[in-house]
Amino acid sequence: MTTTEWITDIALVLVVFRQLREGRLDHKTFLIPLGIVAFVAYSYLDSVPTGGNDLVAALTAVGAALGVAGGVYTRIRTLGGHLMIKAGAVSAILWVLGMGARMGFQLWVEHGGGADDVARFSIAHHITGDQAWVTAFVLMAVTEVVARVGTIYLRSRARTVSPAAPVLDRTA
Repeated sequence: MTTTEWITDIALVLVVFRQLREGRLDHKTFLIPLGIVAFVAYSYLDSVPTGGNDLVAALTAVGAALGVAGGVYTRIRTLGGHLMIKAGAVSAILWVLGMGARMGFQLWVEHGGGADDVARFSIAHHITGDQAWVTAFVLMAVTEVVARVGTIYLRSRARTVSPAAPVLDRTA
């Protein structure tokens, strides 16, 4: 793994760890993770392979499921006219599980002797090259982040339907 990949992965893990402490739900809650995955998508997604097995679709679906579950298990409450957010233990575990699985797979392939096993699996399942794996794991990460942030956004909007209810903090 390159230094940039380590920094990006660690930054995404820290985004949720930062939310283990309760804080205001503000624009940074959405912009920081979306900015990170926009950088990742720009850096790693040259094309989306469409031939072979449905590896890309399967891992994207896993990312969506992890993201929605992480968003559901993030507490949103009102305090002093503001929405407060706190990632629960389940949310943090799901986030680290998704990130750790991607990092572990990459380390196993690059340094643990898994390259031959992945090559055999790819041939047997008609997966077209290593770019399909890169794309699948990047889309899994991007989808996990977007689904989590989207779920949190939708849940926060549901809490602000009445005129007297708190709104998204635009001052932070």
